[in-house]
Amino acid sequence: MKLTELKTLLREHPSAYLRLVLPDGDHVPTHFHITEVGHVTKRFIDCGGRLHEESDTCLLQTWVADDVDHRLDAGTFAKILDLGKQVLPHDDLEVEVEYEDCAVTQFPVTSAEAKGEVIELRLGEKHTDCLARQQCGIDGKECGTPSAADKQRAASCC
Repeated sequence: MKLTELKTLLREHPSAYLRLVLPDGDHVPTHFHITEVGHVTKRFIDCGGRLHEESDTCLLQTWVADDVDHRLDAGTFAKILDLGKQVLPHDDLEVEVEYEDCAVTQFPVTSAEAKGEVIELRLGEKHTDCLARQQCGIDGKECGTPSAADKQRAASCC
């Protein structure tokens, strides 16, 4: 989901509260707070020696405190995103949410929908992959897909 789409939805429903829905259907606790709005640029080299640069992500870091209910309404969330203009080059950025539960994880926002008094943001999964399959000798094979054992270990991390 693009930042411009998210901002439009938030402004259309300023009194709605946010619900972040994780890929497995669980929710981030409703009293989360957005602690950072960031622009992520990633420069890297793959295992085949090719340089890459990715820079089209707006990363929203969440934080859940036990002492205070930081629940955000959409209007306040939109104001926080507006503060991000200082670091975001434009609004045509993909949005990701960073959330910590056992480990810090980044989830792409795949969709958002107003449902009565709630705006539901659906979060998707990110996966690793080999970007130099031919050089690694695995061209045409699954690479970077977690095994059943990997998935079981990740599910039991808590």
